[in-house]
Formats: sequence, structure tokens, C-alpha cells
Amino acid sequence: MQRRLTTRQALEMILSEVNPCDSDGEDIELQPDSDSDLSDLSSDEETAPQPKKRARLGTDLTETAKDGTVWREEQVGTRLPFTPIKAYAADGEPTAKARKSILSRLQGFLCFITLDMLHSIQEWTIQHAQETEHVHWFMALPELMAFIAIVILRGLTKVPSLRDCWSANLGNPHIIGTMPRNRFQDIMRHLRFDDRSTRSDRAKTKFAAISSVWGSFVTNCITSYNPGLHITVDEQLFPSKTRCCFLQYIATKPDKVGIKFWVACDLKSKYICNVLPYLGKDPSRPSGERLSENVVMRLMEPFLDKGKNVTTDNFFTSLSLAHKLLSQKTTILRQR
Repeated sequence: MQRRLTTRQALEMILSEVNPCDSDGEDIELQPDSDSDLSDLSSDEETAPQPKKRARLGTDLTETAKDGTVWREEQVGTRLPFTPIKAYAADGEPTAKARKSILSRLQGFLCFITLDMLHSIQEWTIQHAQETEHVHWFMALPELMAFIAIVILRGLTKVPSLRDCWSANLGNPHIIGTMPRNRFQDIMRHLRFDDRSTRSDRAKTKFAAISSVWGSFVTNCITSYNPGLHITVDEQLFPSKTRCCFLQYIATKPDKVGIKFWVACDLKSKYICNVLPYLGKDPSRPSGERLSENVVMRLMEPFLDKGKNVTTDNFFTSLSLAHKLLSQKTTILRQR
């Protein structure tokens, strides 16, 4: 038969260091016998410091990662201690510099591809053509701009091949009226973005053939637009069959071979805020730093400490990246 003890009796037994196992081998069950006992116990609890509560086994859903990080499952809506970050409130918009300088479509074009960049491309293209084809080969600056306009228009129209852009059935009248096909292909064959004679001095840079013009273009993209709250980061494969050491093969892409770029875009406008080519292993990347973290931090560098958010897929997301971004007033979300 079970012997029942009142709360007061049980408490006295514990305080007097009496071992309850010495009580004739009977099971002990704690049960309050009156309201007075409960009130006495409550008053004792108010005066005595309480020991820290321990979670019962099986109720604390935790998981320890390989790096020692302990993850704990929390109910949706649980309020957790954190330092709030004031979110960026404005929508994406052109910068003051861009709004001041862009008064026409042509000026909008020159905001990204400047006259200095065009003169460099013109100079090195003419130099290559005169060395390899004919000493009197020439290309005027308006002709180069028309060439670039056709390249942009080709990207907007779904025409199977370059030849079809000038065909009677599939051709685009704007392209046909701008430049003959043979002249377009002639410029394409000689198009250069740097002084080839000095390329050996820049051999350490895998992107040396275009790095100068490319760097100016990316800088213009960054300085011409203020992205909104949400910035997305992902990869994009630019189809190419050229011979280079950093060509990538990605079986899941429609065009499986090409040059891979890491791209940061404004979520609403789809504007390219920043972009990096993937050139293989980067010797400047700190030892032990993940490639994904390095890419996100480099792409987001111009936009940190402004209360913005990065949305990306599980390749880029990690706890250490979240801590790095949070330390610079930036948050991160994974794509669903």
C-alpha cells in the first residue's frame, strides 16, 4: 500500500537530508494536503532563489552540426532575442548622378558604355584589323555604336541564328536597315577590348582581354542605380564556345557550355546591380573561406550597412554568411 506524504512532510524530509528510500521500501507520492501547505510553499519559493530549470530529455529538439553548431527547433511565432535592423525603405531608383545625366536614350546608353570605353574598343579593333587584314581598315565611332545596338537587339529577339537576322522571312527590319550582315560579321571578327601587345604584362588576370572595359561597365552599373530592399544573388551561364581556361560545363542549363557569372540583381526591376565572372580558383580568396560566402560578400559590398536583404538559393546560404551579413546590417533569405 502506498504511503502518502503531505507537501510539508516531504519538504521537511528533504531539508533534514532524510533518504526517502529508507521508508520501509514503500513508494512515495507527493500530494498537497491543504491550501495552507501550498501557501507556505509559495512563500518559501518567493524568498529562496530558484535553481535553473533543465529541459526534460526528449523535449528539447536540437541537432549538432559537424562544426559544433547546435540547432534548436522553435515554434513559429516564438519571440527570439535579436537586435532589430532598420530595413531599407525606398524602392529601387536611378542615382542622382544618373537622373542628372540621362535626358535621352542615347545618354542612357552612354551612362553604361561611356565614350572613353567606346574609343578604347574602336582603337584596339582598328589596330587588330589593320595588322591582320588590311592596313586601311577603319571603323567609325557611330558604326561601332550601331554594331552594339544590333547585339542588344539580337538579345531581345528570338531568332535562331545570326544569318536569320537579315533573312527576308525572319529578319528584323531595324537590323537590316542599320548595317549589312557582312559588315557586322567583319566587325565581329576583329572586335578587341585591349591592347594585345601589352597582354603578357597582365597575364596573371585571366580576364585580361576584356578586364579594363568590363571593370568600367560594372562600375557604371553600380553607380547608376540604387537597388531596393531585396537583392537576389544567383549564377548565370553565358553560352560560349570560345577557347578559355575558365569555360564551364553545367548539365542542368539549357546551353550547357559557357562562361559563368555571379550576378546580383534588384528584385523588382531585375536591374543588374553587380556582376562577377567565375574564373576558376581565386588565389586572393582567404584560406578556409567558402566560395559561396566570398561571392556574396563581394557582390554585396557596395550595398552593405544599408538595411538591405539578400535572397539566394541553398548553394550560397550558410550560418557563417548570415553572421557576416548581419554584422553589416544586412539580412539573408533562402529561396523557397
